[in-house]
Amino acid sequence: MLELIVDAFPSLKAMRHEMHRHPELSLEEEWTAAFVADRLRELGIEVHTGIGGHSVVGVIHGSAPGPSVALRADMDALAIHEQSGLPYASTTTGKMHACGHDGHTAILIGAATHLARTRQFRGTVYLFFQPAEERYGGAQMMIDDGLLARFPAERIFGLHNWPGLRAGAVVVHDGPVMAGTGEFEVTFTARGGHAAMPHLTGDPILAGGHFVTGVQQIAARAIDPLSASVVTIGSFQGGIAQNIIPTKTVLTGTFRAFSLDTLKLIQRRLEEIVGSAAAIAGAQGSIRFDDGLCPPVVNTRAEGKLIRDVAADLFGESELESLPPTMAGDDFGVFLQHLPGAYIWIGNGETGEGAGLHQPGYDFNDDILVRGASLLAATAERALA
Repeated sequence: MLELIVDAFPSLKAMRHEMHRHPELSLEEEWTAAFVADRLRELGIEVHTGIGGHSVVGVIHGSAPGPSVALRADMDALAIHEQSGLPYASTTTGKMHACGHDGHTAILIGAATHLARTRQFRGTVYLFFQPAEERYGGAQMMIDDGLLARFPAERIFGLHNWPGLRAGAVVVHDGPVMAGTGEFEVTFTARGGHAAMPHLTGDPILAGGHFVTGVQQIAARAIDPLSASVVTIGSFQGGIAQNIIPTKTVLTGTFRAFSLDTLKLIQRRLEEIVGSAAAIAGAQGSIRFDDGLCPPVVNTRAEGKLIRDVAADLFGESELESLPPTMAGDDFGVFLQHLPGAYIWIGNGETGEGAGLHQPGYDFNDDILVRGASLLAATAERALA
């Protein structure tokens, strides 16, 4: 372990708990950004804020000119009411850090602590503290606002805690890590009428039913069987009484895949199914896609090998585990559309019922703060060696 990070553990733990008490949703991270910026300034780090939202960028120059590398952490929370019973639980009703972004942020501050005080590298380390990962595509917002033009990193690395994986164990995938994602809302409308007289009107509920059935055929018949994909309908709303055909139904859902081409194919098929389902039921249909497509997280080979080698050197080969990729998404994939890099998982330990990611009983494991910070700091140093 890097000694400065070990010494900083009590401070990192306190920071993490303070952030956990003050969760902020995507696009609302004003307090969190100010908190992070203050901690970086205390370390003597050059700080920039407000790039594509409530972001914070730290700049650490090494002992001599050289290449550059970025380290990224996400900062936003989720609209979930915390039920952990912890003494540092969320103080805001209906909001909590249920995905560990408070821990990821504390880890990056820990890495910054070592890098800023030792500066035993050539070139520059950029610290990207990103808002709006859970919603709205904060990575793309930062890039659209000139992030990479102002802070021209050549490689990027990040991590995510993983409940159920042994605490502190590290998983580095060869290639795909997390799926690309898209979200949609479908609306069916018709004249509506009496349930006993369906021949006098179209039926938005029938259209919604055909849409749900048709969606199941996308993965089964439209996608290469060797390409993983999923389409899920998460809500179906319509009607107020058992004897009335309503005028409107609304369905929402998500789709995931490990390639942008597959995501675009799913989009096209969803549009076609909406039209067909509406025609069958004598209704009108429309579909709206939210926030564009979030690309999959796919590690590049050299960067994956680099961070895997660093983890093995720091913790030993026995601490490297293997897990399949997940259909969950993360907009770190946006950065990987522009830069080579790697995104790894670090075990958060065993979890009880209701304590997984995005669950009301979740909590980040403080015992992995030092290990995560050491791994990011050492990876940056080796990338700049």
